Amino acid sequence: MTMAFIIIYVVIALILVGLLNLFITKRNKKKSMRQMEHVKHENNTSNENYQSKFNIRNNEKSSETTKQSATTRHTSENVTSESDVLDDENETFNTETEEVQQTDSNHETINPNSEEAQVNEQLKAKHNSFMFGKGATQAKVLVAMIFGMFIAILNQTLLNVALPEINIDFNISANTGQWLMTGFMLVNGILIPISAFLFNKYSYRKLFLVAMALFTLGSLVCGISGSFGMMMVGRVLQAIGAGVLMPLGTNVFMTIFPPEKRGAAMGTLGIAMILAPAIGPTLSGYIVENYQWNVMFYGMFIIGLVALIIGYIWFRVYQVTTNPKADVPGIIFSTIGFGALLYGFSEAGNNTWTSPIVLISLMLGVIFIIAFVIRELTMRVPMLNMEVLKYSGFTLTTIINMIVTMSLYGGMILLPLYLQNLKGFSPMDSGILLLPGALIMGLMGPIAGKLLDTIGIKPLALIGTGIMTYATWELSKLNTNTTYTHLMIVYMIRSFGMSFIMMPIMTAGMNSLPQRLISHGNALSNTLRQLAGSIGTALLVTVMSTQTTEHIAAYSQDLDKTNPFIKDRLQEMAQTMGGEQLATSQLLEFVQKIASINGVNSAFLVATGLSALAFILSLFLKGKEHYLSKEN
Repeated sequence: MTMAFIIIYVVIALILVGLLNLFITKRNKKKSMRQMEHVKHENNTSNENYQSKFNIRNNEKSSETTKQSATTRHTSENVTSESDVLDDENETFNTETEEVQQTDSNHETINPNSEEAQVNEQLKAKHNSFMFGKGATQAKVLVAMIFGMFIAILNQTLLNVALPEINIDFNISANTGQWLMTGFMLVNGILIPISAFLFNKYSYRKLFLVAMALFTLGSLVCGISGSFGMMMVGRVLQAIGAGVLMPLGTNVFMTIFPPEKRGAAMGTLGIAMILAPAIGPTLSGYIVENYQWNVMFYGMFIIGLVALIIGYIWFRVYQVTTNPKADVPGIIFSTIGFGALLYGFSEAGNNTWTSPIVLISLMLGVIFIIAFVIRELTMRVPMLNMEVLKYSGFTLTTIINMIVTMSLYGGMILLPLYLQNLKGFSPMDSGILLLPGALIMGLMGPIAGKLLDTIGIKPLALIGTGIMTYATWELSKLNTNTTYTHLMIVYMIRSFGMSFIMMPIMTAGMNSLPQRLISHGNALSNTLRQLAGSIGTALLVTVMSTQTTEHIAAYSQDLDKTNPFIKDRLQEMAQTMGGEQLATSQLLEFVQKIASINGVNSAFLVATGLSALAFILSLFLKGKEHYLSKEN
């Protein structure tokens, strides 16, 4: 059943991307052919008219005096000679250009009448890498992008709380319903690695509007769906839109803002990336408790429409495009490789690492990712340029970012489990506990970004990972008496530290790349972060489960009824509760709770180790100038 769903999601995603690319490619080719024939006809007509006028002028001048004729002929010969030289140079240039276009099998001819071609011509004349459309500004583009990214990220966390209700309404099992989450993650993860190809083929404006339209349409389909199959189609549409919007935001900001201002800009963008996951569970819990789950998707549809309208009016930003050809084998390798890895790590968190489906998925993912990397390294124009890893600033910051993400995602999973399963809080209460920390991260985002622009990444990384390590260690001391307020304060401290590291470390890494590699670095960074989140979640959940089992076994040995102390204690409880069986049940339940808390503490200790590793690696970061590309 699970493999069938994997195949369905992958096939749907590939078909949609392939059909879109095929349609646009054929349309551009037809327009290019018509334009070339039209230009050729105009050139022939112009040459004939020019030759006719030139002959008439020569006949008129032949009736003049000999001296004047000689002078005129001398001048005409010079002009003609210069004209011939220019014509020869133009013919040589045109021939060379045609030869380059013909031999460059990795790019397609851009339709001269297309929006991309017109933008490219204007940008070449100005020697710029991007331009704003009429009435567009950095602030307007910023607002439109934040709107789009906020709703896309919010969508990923809204479904968690509502999933049980959806399963009941559709009369499906929990495992089947989980595919509404897993499928979204897979399609989303498949699209991010090929985002660099999309950014080089289509304008930012076109990508934003198409992605936002698909996401909004998917939200409507989910809202009106009356079956699991229909809702799955809606989730695929949402995932395609979100898979483009996520890396698009970073890429746009890295293009329209200069390196010395990117920190503050990315910090502002981080408001959407940080607040949305925190608001999601609380908002979802409130809606499920008071309304039908469909209301969530209707709300996303309305917000999506607003974002689409704002984007249509304000999101007028265009970049240089090279119109690369789609690398079909590379897309297939990337799709299967990253999709299988994400699914394998997801299942490892739900089951065990030795499960056949987990092992097969991980092995398949590794094989196809190796094939993908080999192909990209041998391509003259790769879909995902691995050259970005040659820049030490990008490589080190990406590794630190991955480790921090592993710790972050694990914490976001472990705390709600502790609160709901062991402390008896509702999902809404759990969301409210996480909300102040998210607000702090959102408010600190622009401040941390401004500090990045001023003092560089190293001081921020050391402060951020240091605070994060301390707060995560405090979370490894949970017990049955830990209060709600104490947890909220510790999580706020942890979030304060993370605000100095999350967006700044990614921005610093991107700043170290030349502009031509920004889209590739962005795609690779987002892909690795998503993998790190899945790995971190699977790792920490596995540690929690394993340690819980071991503690239960250890405590069970201590609860031997032949032990005089245990025997006396059970008799006292039996007299109080009205029976030995009930007393034994209560004692075992208490032991289960203590063992589970110890399992959570063990997982947080591992997360503390990850945070400490990020702190150690931050010591090797360099000064501010090292993260400003000299090539730009």
